[in-house]
Amino acid sequence: MPTKDRRLEVRVTSAQRELIERAAILQGRTVSDFTADTLTERAEEVVRRERELRVDEEAFAAFAEALDAPAQSVEGLAELFRRRTVFID
Repeated sequence: MPTKDRRLEVRVTSAQRELIERAAILQGRTVSDFTADTLTERAEEVVRRERELRVDEEAFAAFAEALDAPAQSVEGLAELFRRRTVFID
């Protein structure tokens, strides 16, 4: 486990602090541990959502149409798959 060598200070209301402390106690964790894990989980969710592909309706319709189109033969592809791989140890 990496060493925790950075400090993060957060200002909260009394009600927020009480709720956070109660949740930490319910999980048998320190407020610091509970807060760090919760903030990290939320940050990962925000970053993950930002990485998702977002397209407008028109672009998605064009994409779906391309997926639904019949497969096309690619010249030389069948031959390529018949060749012995060069990635054998």
